[in-house]
Amino acid sequence: MNLKYSVFTVMTPDLSISEVAEALGSLGYDGIEWRVAETNKIDVIDYHTGNKATISFKRLLDEAENIKELSEANNLKVIALGTYIPPEDVCGVEKAMKAANLMDCPQIRVRIQRYYRRENYNKLFNKALESIEKIEPLAKDYGVKINIELHPGSVCPSASSAYRIVSNFEPENIGVIFDPGNMIIEGYEDWLLGLELLGPYLSYLHVKNCMLQRVSDEGRVRWRHVWCDLDKGLVDWLDVLKSLKKTGHEEVWLSFEDFSERKTMTKLRENLDFMRKLERRIK
Repeated sequence: MNLKYSVFTVMTPDLSISEVAEALGSLGYDGIEWRVAETNKIDVIDYHTGNKATISFKRLLDEAENIKELSEANNLKVIALGTYIPPEDVCGVEKAMKAANLMDCPQIRVRIQRYYRRENYNKLFNKALESIEKIEPLAKDYGVKINIELHPGSVCPSASSAYRIVSNFEPENIGVIFDPGNMIIEGYEDWLLGLELLGPYLSYLHVKNCMLQRVSDEGRVRWRHVWCDLDKGLVDWLDVLKSLKKTGHEEVWLSFEDFSERKTMTKLRENLDFMRKLERRIK
């Protein structure tokens, strides 16, 4: 199994677009997953604001060639565009695909329906199917895969719930971002079970970790999830890599999305070193 390493620029908020590309190139990363966002009616962001390493959705097509050149100049493959476009926004999805083509980028992420316990899950599930059905033809036309991410508070926090959606479509067109860190918060299943279930629908992995922190609440014991270093959380990344190897994938991208409180450059250096050490243990 050949592992490739990338960074989702949501985790580098203090670095500019050029700075993050140069940093990843100098550290020996293989690729980059660009964050694409705009606070507007198309793409509402309610977190991760103030991120300097974000491509403006409004200017996405205008900046696509420059982003491609910047990435290539630092020996980085643009592995994905991490957008927050809802799948029902057909025009927005097509715009992202046009930009992806200009960047030689094979895939984009859409922001699947959220589940806030205010609307029945079954209705939201049907909405997800209907919206993806409308944009799957675009994936065929542009040759750009559409990904949904395993994410807490969504209709697909687990591999099983995501498979229930994507199994209705072709894996060449619709895929899944496997996110063990998110699954610790909601959606945990045995790593191997989830990876085996997804099979060809697996697009790549997000790499981060979290832990439980005990808090007091009026005399009651409560627990909350806290982002932490890769080697200190509840995700056993060695087990994840061993599970990946068992599934028989020839090449897998690991894209870091580390929200721990260390300095950005420290995380970029130490995370790559940590995962490469684990990789050597499974060979």
